[in-house]
This record gives sequence, structure tokens and C-alpha cells, in this order.
Amino acid sequence: MGKITFYEDRGFKGRCYECSSDCPNLQPYFSRCNSIRVDSGCWMLYERPNYQGHQYFLRRGEYPDYQQWMGLSDVVRSCHTIPYTSSHRLRLYERDDYRGLVYELTEDCPGIHDRFRLHEIYSLHVLEGCWVLYEMPNYRGRQYLLRPGDYRRYHDWGAMDAKVGSLKRAIDLY
Repeated sequence: MGKITFYEDRGFKGRCYECSSDCPNLQPYFSRCNSIRVDSGCWMLYERPNYQGHQYFLRRGEYPDYQQWMGLSDVVRSCHTIPYTSSHRLRLYERDDYRGLVYELTEDCPGIHDRFRLHEIYSLHVLEGCWVLYEMPNYRGRQYLLRPGDYRRYHDWGAMDAKVGSLKRAIDLY
């Protein structure tokens, strides 16, 4: 299990709330979130209740203000723990419904275009582990949590288009 603490003010000040499991609605515990301390585990934060809206991946560490986790604002309304797995494997397809060229990843990839010469990925199959997909290279831009399963079209992972810039295994590196 993981442990995460949310603080209303920057620099780990103000009212705080400690959490050690999934929480679909954080609104009763704090009105804004300007800093976070992750003591253990990996977490996906969501800007809206019930795991909706922009997503933010955090692993063990200190985030003294919301820009440190690439937040667009001080709004965090739900969170998921990400289960630990020792192996990660993912297949990328250049077309929807698993068509076209296929590429397999087992390690983080900071640049999909640099590695595979692809600007867009239309379908994915997560075989092992959880992954975080970023719309831009070097782990920037919108983030999407990919759990094991089928993603026949980019809409299946919540994206508005097929842009994929980088992929990271959802693991705690400590």
C-alpha cells in the first residue's frame, strides 16, 4: 500500500489530508491542493471526482507546489494507488484495432518519435504492468494511466487524438 499527503498550501503548509487507498472524492477533505508528499507507492491524481479529468502521475517524493507534478491548477479531486508489478510489457500499433506495424516496449521511452519514427499511436495492448502515456516527448503534456488491457482506439485511454510522445512504467524507482 502507498501513502500520500495532500496540503492546501505550498511548501507542505496549511490543512492536510493523509490517504493510503483509492479515493473517488477528496472534496470533503480539502478545498485546494498546492503541495503533496508521497511517502510510498505510485499514485495517479485526477482533477475531478470519480477519476475524471486531467491525470497526474506521482511517485515517491516531495512536490512543494502543483507545478512540480505538472498540474494545471491547484485542483485535485480523486486519486488511485497504482499496484506494484515487477514486469512491464506494452505493444504499440500504428493503426486502430491493432493494425499496421507493431512495436513492443518493456522499458521507459522518452521519445516515441525518436525511437520508432511515429508521431501517433492509434491502439495499444498493455500486456503487463501499468504505464503512463504522455502526449509529448520527455514525459510532458497530458498524462494517461494505462492498466493491463486492450485499447483499440485512442479514445479508449481517454485521449482526444492519437499523439503519443513518451511512455513511462508506473513504478517507484526507490
